[in-house]
Amino acid sequence: MEFLHKHIEALIFCSPSPLGLDEIQKCLTEMFESEVPKEHILDAILALQEKYGHDDFSFALEHLGGGYQFLTKPAFQSSISILLRQQSQKRLSTAQLETLSIIAYKQPVTKTEVEQIRGVSCDYSIQKLLEKELIVIKGKSDSVGKPMLYGTSDKFMEYFGINNLGDLPQPKDFSSETNQIGEEKDQLS
Repeated sequence: MEFLHKHIEALIFCSPSPLGLDEIQKCLTEMFESEVPKEHILDAILALQEKYGHDDFSFALEHLGGGYQFLTKPAFQSSISILLRQQSQKRLSTAQLETLSIIAYKQPVTKTEVEQIRGVSCDYSIQKLLEKELIVIKGKSDSVGKPMLYGTSDKFMEYFGINNLGDLPQPKDFSSETNQIGEEKDQLS
């Protein structure tokens, strides 16, 4: 089965985005002209994850965005951060992050709805998020004027390292202030 591991490894390595199990199976089936069971593919992926989990490698095989991708390990964060800082023009601005978070939690959502929540125009942020392929047009609303509906893309999940929208933090995940203004406390007389 070592040959299967190597083919899967090559497919994942050359893919610019996380490669899903179905895509891997489709490639292998065409390559070998025979159906390759998903169990064999998953066994090979687990073996590859174990192999690259050792300290001998600076990267590991991770499951994210609905697929598998090679990513560098956290121990190399400092050297990678230098590279990322040099490529900072690709980073998201605060306005883009705010717009993206509204779209992620409220999708599908129109630009007008995002602007009502943010309180400012979102034309530029939405355009940049579309260019970066973090959001996509999901369709048109039935409301007056048929405005576009926006939602997150698979690249969004890859960018933030999540597998599905259920992995997004929920309001209950954030701690609330223990001292709230205007809250009456019971007093004993």
